[in-house]
Amino acid sequence: MTKLSVNVNKIALLRNTRALGIPDVEKFARIALDAGAHGITIHPRPDGRHVRANDVARLATLMEKYPDREFNIEGNPFHNLMDFVRATRPDQCTLVPDESGQFTSDHGWDIAKDGDRLRPIIDDIRSLGVRVSLFIDPLPAVMSQVKALGADRIELYTEPYAANFGRTAGRATLDAYVATAVAATFAGLGVNAGHDLNLDNLPDFVAAIPALLEVSIGHALVADALEFGLAKTVQLYLDAIGSVPQGVTGHTARPRQGRAG
Repeated sequence: MTKLSVNVNKIALLRNTRALGIPDVEKFARIALDAGAHGITIHPRPDGRHVRANDVARLATLMEKYPDREFNIEGNPFHNLMDFVRATRPDQCTLVPDESGQFTSDHGWDIAKDGDRLRPIIDDIRSLGVRVSLFIDPLPAVMSQVKALGADRIELYTEPYAANFGRTAGRATLDAYVATAVAATFAGLGVNAGHDLNLDNLPDFVAAIPALLEVSIGHALVADALEFGLAKTVQLYLDAIGSVPQGVTGHTARPRQGRAG
């Protein structure tokens, strides 16, 4: 079953535009979890434009009340990430090669260039009992190298898939992700995915990718929540990935706008 982790960064971004504490990030995380989300993702950046240090601590405490859900902290380990990982020991740490001030994550790790400096960090995180996932472009050939670094999973960077969804190049783009997922599984890695996934392009991706364990979604999900409300939106995304938790009812799938060509 593919699990849904809700990224609450954009909730924090909206909150940070005023000094009122509205919307409350912890409250919205709780709504998402109560609606059936399998986990919460955060990406604390050095400039504090999204979740901040006090958010990380509050969310870690919140997640203790949901022992069957997962807390995923993502970010660049060469910035301020490791202090948060050591303090909270999340279920998963997703290492992302974004730079300070970067608008959003826009590429995966260059394993040939960054592998040697990632290895001790991966060892450090795993020694804390935390699963490690590396943010990766769809490159089947590097999966064995990722495994050799000690990572447990990859997170497929899916912006190219989303950008080509419904276009002629969509099929070939999706095929590259399928091949990477197969290579990752063969190497002994779990497969996650995230970036620009939404209600329209998500079903085809989940259907195509073998053994997809988790999708992490924030921007589109929060945008849809403005229209449908957060709890209903979480249910729509659970429907889209075919992972409706037991006891959660009232789901109505949203029609898709297009299909990959």
